[in-house]
Amino acid sequence: MSKRAVLEVIALDAEDAVAAQAGGADRLELVTDMAADGLTPSAATVAAIRAAVDIDVRVMLRLADGFAAGDVERLTRVARDMREAGATQFVLGFLDAQGDVDLGAVERIAEVLDGCRWTFHRAIDRAASRDALRKQLADFPGLDTYLTAGAAGGVDDGLSVLLAEARRRGEPGYEQQLLVGGGLRLDHVPGLLDAGIDGFHIGGAARPAGWAGPVSAEAVSQWRRVLGH
Repeated sequence: MSKRAVLEVIALDAEDAVAAQAGGADRLELVTDMAADGLTPSAATVAAIRAAVDIDVRVMLRLADGFAAGDVERLTRVARDMREAGATQFVLGFLDAQGDVDLGAVERIAEVLDGCRWTFHRAIDRAASRDALRKQLADFPGLDTYLTAGAAGGVDDGLSVLLAEARRRGEPGYEQQLLVGGGLRLDHVPGLLDAGIDGFHIGGAARPAGWAGPVSAEAVSQWRRVLGH
């Protein structure tokens, strides 16, 4: 386990990326359209951010609101475009109508990613069975992180689930890093750190002016201080 907790910040553009890095972020989640909870950005934005910062960037692969994969052929083309634009890490996650992981879609995208590291995002918080999903994805190439609040309603609702899953780290299906995000507040952090959780994800918390305003390096720095340097 890393001695330094990972701080991931949502970025919409190069200005956000530069501010997040200046504040001490370790990694960016790059998206567009937060009204739809984050969709795939343009290839031009990916290229601009890769040129602006030297921290890790994970690019969202999601074409519409919700957790259905939709047009998988289009998704695979978008994934290839993102790779050509310089993306090497990704974020994705698809469920079927029953709330089970859409293995067919994940397999197709993982094939295109060809070993690139990726996060299964908060679709896990809407899954019919978190444990079944994890075990089905246990050996997927590149999957190293779950972004989760522990519950669809956010960290306040999911705290007990997060702590329980942290205790299972290392078991089959639980080797991946827990990246906690979704209603995450600074007052949650000490208890999560004490439980051995070492990944934290913020979006609105990095933007004092709300989503209409940019990432604040000062706000990110506050999180970095609480998490430790």
